[in-house]
Amino acid sequence: MTARRPCPPAPGPLEDYATRFDDLFSSLAQRRGFREYLAGLLLPRDRNKTLTCLAGAEPIVGAQHSGVQRLQFFLSESPWDPERVNARRLELLRADPATVPHADGVLVIDDSGDRKDGKATAHVGRQWLGRYGKTDNAVVTVTTLWADERLYYPLHAVPYTPAHHFERGRSDPAFRTKWRIAAQLAGRARAAGFPFRAAVADGAYGDLDDFRCELHAVGVPFVMAVKRRRGIWAYGDQARTPVDAARALAWDGPGAPGNWTPVVRTFRDGHTAIWWAADATLGFWGPDGLTRLVVATADPATLPEKATWYLATDLPRPGSPRAAESPYPPANLAEIVRIYGIRNWIEQGYKQVKDELGWADFQVRSDAAIRRHQTLVNCAFTFCWETWLTDPGPETTSAPASDTDAGERGERIGPAVLAEGDPRRPRLADPRGRAAALVAGLVQRAPTDRAPEPDRRGHHRAHREPLLPGLTNHR
Repeated sequence: MTARRPCPPAPGPLEDYATRFDDLFSSLAQRRGFREYLAGLLLPRDRNKTLTCLAGAEPIVGAQHSGVQRLQFFLSESPWDPERVNARRLELLRADPATVPHADGVLVIDDSGDRKDGKATAHVGRQWLGRYGKTDNAVVTVTTLWADERLYYPLHAVPYTPAHHFERGRSDPAFRTKWRIAAQLAGRARAAGFPFRAAVADGAYGDLDDFRCELHAVGVPFVMAVKRRRGIWAYGDQARTPVDAARALAWDGPGAPGNWTPVVRTFRDGHTAIWWAADATLGFWGPDGLTRLVVATADPATLPEKATWYLATDLPRPGSPRAAESPYPPANLAEIVRIYGIRNWIEQGYKQVKDELGWADFQVRSDAAIRRHQTLVNCAFTFCWETWLTDPGPETTSAPASDTDAGERGERIGPAVLAEGDPRRPRLADPRGRAAALVAGLVQRAPTDRAPEPDRRGHHRAHREPLLPGLTNHR
């Protein structure tokens, strides 16, 4: 046995973080590639974080540069296991008192699509992209994220493979739907030692009866949105929707709320807002059924579409017959609203990993390389939290959301913190000065590259002035 050759250190605090993964890489080249890739993701750039950008080379013409080729080999050919790297990342999160998960957190389930041209890339196909509001050629990844009111971080990510990639299509034994992948990821999160009060998801998953049944079968409680016009099986004259169920609840104003209960929502900046919540009945769904329908709204009289949630949950109502026999602790209306309110963190997480850390900027085709890129982005994201929690800088207040900013599933959202502005208008959460986390040590040692030509810059990246060395809240 010979001693390992020392690896050129990463800049600033990144070296201490990278060192904790060194035993997972068998060669000096792998350890160096890990550091270079993370540093490239974290450094400010004026163009998409493709391999040439991460290596600090010219776009397109610099593809044959030795640094670019080294990163390409590290991502596509080098024999290292992204699952082991991700498991180590999660182990570090569990061991850190600042990020240790607890049973009052939630597991957020969602998927995100990224446009990709051609047909040769693994998992690519024409799929619905909520972020753009249309069907397009894309790679869609199912993700899970652990969150509470204070922080959030990604757990697992698995690309969805469309049916046309399989010989027998949807009937092929290897084919998995998005909801089945999501259910398996929920089980993986629990097996990895991440407790949570419930799994939450938006209406794209909440409307799937099979998905809720799958979670129930594996012992994962859920609080999921259902679409306001979602119907249930019934005879024609008895057909109703969640909106009909909500309108059937008694309400005569705040002084005589009838079936509604006031719920205080506390936002990140400390201000509070009064919403109203109630257990409704829709077919077999009811306060004491296996599935409850909880309606939460800013105004029970009008049920505004953008400020009303229709939530399906299997958490029992306190004092109900199911409370004694359910394996899950009962949850009152305030708890149900709290749990689902945390789901907004995943929209912020997508914005950060895509706009700041280059989640969708990969230019590789193989399944292994795509998974490795996503694992490395998640490592960079986690490093941002660790750096901020170790040496937090001053928090900044974001500007109010504009009507022109688009959210992940077509929702109109802006960069403001969750608490600012009209509580009836959902906003994007913005924790601790954003997880772009361009820490001072990285910014100070950023390489000086030739500025890219205007037509080579990412179309969604505006030109930025040079950063001050101490700036950690860059966006």
